[in-house]
Amino acid sequence: MIEIDFALQPRDLLPKIEALFKLSAAKIASLEDTWDPAQGTPVFTVRGRYTTRGWTEWTQGFQFGSAILQFDATGDGEFLEMGRSGTVRHMATHVSHVGVHDHGFNNVSTYGNLLRLMREGRIADVEWERRFYELALKVSGAVQAARWTSLPDGLGYIYSFNGPHSLFIDTVRSLRVLGVAHQLGHRLMGERDRAISLLERLLAHAETTARFNVYFGEGRDAYDVRGRTAHEAIFNLNDGSYRCASTQQGYSPLSTWTRGLAWAICGYAEQLEFLDTVPSHAFEELEVEPLRDKPAILARCLQVAEAVSDYYIEGSPTDGIPYWDTGAPGLRQLGDYLDRPADPFNDAEPVDSSAAAIAAQGLLRLGRYLLTCGEERGARYVQAGLTVTDRLFGEPYLSTDPEHQGLILHSVYHRPNGWDHIPDGAKIPWGESCMWGDYHARELALYLKRLAEDGPYLTFF
Repeated sequence: MIEIDFALQPRDLLPKIEALFKLSAAKIASLEDTWDPAQGTPVFTVRGRYTTRGWTEWTQGFQFGSAILQFDATGDGEFLEMGRSGTVRHMATHVSHVGVHDHGFNNVSTYGNLLRLMREGRIADVEWERRFYELALKVSGAVQAARWTSLPDGLGYIYSFNGPHSLFIDTVRSLRVLGVAHQLGHRLMGERDRAISLLERLLAHAETTARFNVYFGEGRDAYDVRGRTAHEAIFNLNDGSYRCASTQQGYSPLSTWTRGLAWAICGYAEQLEFLDTVPSHAFEELEVEPLRDKPAILARCLQVAEAVSDYYIEGSPTDGIPYWDTGAPGLRQLGDYLDRPADPFNDAEPVDSSAAAIAAQGLLRLGRYLLTCGEERGARYVQAGLTVTDRLFGEPYLSTDPEHQGLILHSVYHRPNGWDHIPDGAKIPWGESCMWGDYHARELALYLKRLAEDGPYLTFF
């Protein structure tokens, strides 16, 4: 269980944040200098150098988005140009990509960050450029929403790259692109010119995920532990019935893949912030009756966010850096591993620092949301997020080696497939980085930097 530091404040982390962005600059520049677009999208490092791994194209937005965040944090125009030109040259296919559920990752990280900077007055508001970013986000949101499986109760979900039968927990964080596109006044147009609300699809997906990928300790099955998540839910497409839990990157359907858990923590917390700003009449105009009640929707998102956050806090080592899956079989070799800090160099099971980077931001956002609602229990989540960040932004997780292109070490991509590099003489993967872990560490650092310096609050919307 995380040993929460209740004295820690965002301003206490400013020296670590400054050090992180200093290291980050050289690593972004190194990748820009050595990356060959013809080789595909950078995904994770092997011996400290970013490499590609074909599965789906979901990480390119993190590459250029990282440069944009670097500019946001430091004001260095070199990185703005790097991120902006990379977005223009390479991201168009991601906007129209009909084969993935990752639009929020790729396109909000690039076009979305650029539009946000323009609206904040950080970069010049050039009308044609703004409309270019807006159009990309509108199309991306609609393409994401079109990847849809309807369920008999009027709900449904954005299906994963596995096909229409498959609902991934990851996609909750990609819902942000539907939120942005809805805010921009866009709709998905269907057969016979049917106008489909992107807000409605966002809400339906979030509720379906809550029902089938999140557990609440209510006796759903023999493994129903409050806050546990399943990576994948499988449906029978003949009648829309739920069939079973599954996983692609976790150890088993009945254990919790911790990066999936982190996506849920961050995704639902972020949606709480967004949905709170949506006017009630926008809910009341929706076709699906259960989605018209804004207070009930907010209460449901809060129920999910608190459950998954509590599970993370209670099921992580004392420093808040989780092992890659709560049911990984080698964990029993580590003894009372939850009663001490995580050990990335052990011989049994790897940690996943990228899950920590994602979850920490979600904990912070959830805590702040509760505190703004007058709920004192929010302080626990804020302080848990700060505690995780304090550990993550120092060694052995912060990469200080100038020859290593990664920023945050000891991440895991696909343990079951054996894709992660195992150093010579080691038994498990360690010492490597990934695009999503590095991006979310930068996003987390920027979020806290703005809090510490009383800057504009960082949101995707």
